[in-house]
Amino acid sequence: MQKVKISSDVVYVGVDDNQTDLFENQYIIPNGISYNSYVIRDAHTAVMDTVDVRFGEEWLANVAEALGGSKPEYLVVQHVEPDHSGSVKMFLEKYPEAKIVGNAKTFMFLRQFFGQDFQNQVVVKEADTLDLGKHKLTFFMAAMVHWPEVMVTYDATDKILFSADGFGKFGSLSTDEEWDCEARRYYFNICGKYGSPVQALLKKAAKLDISVICPLHGPILSENLGHYIGLYQKWSAYEPETDGVFIAYASIHGNTAKAALAIEEKLTQRGIKVECFDLSRCDLAEAVENAFRYNRSILAASSYDGGVFTPMDDFLGHLRAKTFQKRSVALIENGTWAPSAARTMRAALEAMKDITILEPVVTITSAVDAASQAKLDELTDVVASLKM
Repeated sequence: MQKVKISSDVVYVGVDDNQTDLFENQYIIPNGISYNSYVIRDAHTAVMDTVDVRFGEEWLANVAEALGGSKPEYLVVQHVEPDHSGSVKMFLEKYPEAKIVGNAKTFMFLRQFFGQDFQNQVVVKEADTLDLGKHKLTFFMAAMVHWPEVMVTYDATDKILFSADGFGKFGSLSTDEEWDCEARRYYFNICGKYGSPVQALLKKAAKLDISVICPLHGPILSENLGHYIGLYQKWSAYEPETDGVFIAYASIHGNTAKAALAIEEKLTQRGIKVECFDLSRCDLAEAVENAFRYNRSILAASSYDGGVFTPMDDFLGHLRAKTFQKRSVALIENGTWAPSAARTMRAALEAMKDITILEPVVTITSAVDAASQAKLDELTDVVASLKM
């Protein structure tokens, strides 16, 4: 168990998962992920959430160590996704007298996952409190951050916000890495679609005196909270974070790639921050992250089967699903006999909100020639001139 100091009464009892290679069977996690759980020791002791069932025995051992021979009175279930509720049944088999705290949807979803109703339910709603003795827990509903049953919990005594999946990140607690990058990739791919619900939760949190944020994934946050909250404000409002250009290309025979890489070099020479991804080989979740991070994007793709090359089509589908918006996008297409990529990309982007498609849209016929190079240079100038 990671030795994480939170307060004299609140103990970390979560586990690191360094076995799983794909979180939710789709997101690459080279440094694993943590499943966080906490014990609040008081006159009436509460356990905050469980962990993935594969780590249930390890977690129960951590809980028992933190309890020091006593028994928990409550299990608070803030989020029923199986990486957080998977060990509920194991917990209740060990501590059958414990009461489960959740909202109405919590118990509906638990029944769906486990095929049974658990006894000793404590159903809470918005702003209800649970008196543990020294600690008073207040519950705030956070529907669609990022499931409909999600709630967060505020401990006024230690000024802790137990934030469910909010403020989480990829990476186990044993990993020493910058918070922003993997938290950003986590946010836009897990919660990106739900900006409005996140904004609503942030408004509730703004009324609380918070000194510590305890998420269900990633490190406990106790310093510089303004930085993390500020990023969540920006991300959930779909505002760009970084003044720069994200270039994403999908090239079949290499000529589209050459055009994209040449633009990357020219923009870099002008002192502009640029990230350039080959959609056929990159981590798609990181590409989605960068599209949201930067204020400008260039999409370059080959035509394919009367549409656009499949890696770009897949990428655009992910952006649409995550509610990509408020950005300027330049388009470059390549086609030998019937260029169709730009038309397809434009149609996908026009179905999104507040997307400005920059002119000129550049067509390459097979390979860059003098005419298409002039258009690429013109487009490079347009992209370079845009600032946050």
